[in-house]
Amino acid sequence: MAATAARRTDFHLVKQDDLRWFDSSTQARRGFCGRCGSTLFWDGAGREHISIAAGTLDDSRGLRIACHIFTANKGDYYLIDGDVPQSTDGQFSVAIPTG
Repeated sequence: MAATAARRTDFHLVKQDDLRWFDSSTQARRGFCGRCGSTLFWDGAGREHISIAAGTLDDSRGLRIACHIFTANKGDYYLIDGDVPQSTDGQFSVAIPTG
């Protein structure tokens, strides 16, 4: 899955008629389309950013890969660019640029 993130203070929904939230654990909830079930958001408790499924964006120009997570579980058919940071277990801290 490709995802991007936005600061909560910068995140605003224009319309949310079909948006549904599911508390998937005590640490996060997931936002999805109530009509088709598509993944839209991942909202980690206590985090200052909300993750957004990149495929949901109308204009994804300017998005760049910041890191790869859970690389220990990747299929052998995936090739990962060596110039991008990797995390085998999903623990990663990447600064999100401003502006």
